[in-house]
Amino acid sequence: MNYTLRNISILLLVLVNAGCDQISKHVARQNIGSYESIDVIGKYLILMKTENSGAFLSTGDSMAGPLKFFLLSLFPLLLMCYGIYYLLSNHQLPRLLVLGMSFVIGGGLGNLYDRLLYGSVTDFLHIDLYAFKTGIFNFADVSIMVGMIMIIINLYFKRSTITA
Repeated sequence: MNYTLRNISILLLVLVNAGCDQISKHVARQNIGSYESIDVIGKYLILMKTENSGAFLSTGDSMAGPLKFFLLSLFPLLLMCYGIYYLLSNHQLPRLLVLGMSFVIGGGLGNLYDRLLYGSVTDFLHIDLYAFKTGIFNFADVSIMVGMIMIIINLYFKRSTITA
């Protein structure tokens, strides 16, 4: 595969993930009131907008300003930059790993953009399937989770081929 086309594809995938997240958050900000609850599929899928000034499940919400900025903004930005560098400079990576890392970086970029622009991340989705309940999340979180699943599957198959 042409390496230029491959690298452009990776960057586009990252940007599409972040862009879809930002579009969905914009729609949520414009159409859902703070802590308003809108049933989409009964009580199973609910739209409920909140602003999360921490990370996953509000982790780090109460940290002091400089530490919070470093751990929730600067450090993730450095990791994402390294991740992009790693993806673009290593042309022999398995496709599933490249896809997974692109999803994780794109989701991280979407949430980082919110944090830097608004001081918090907009979350608006909640799933309640009795035994399976989520906190309130957004599409960047979905992108990160899907990407992590791809990375884990890649590691599993890589490991199983080594031991076979």
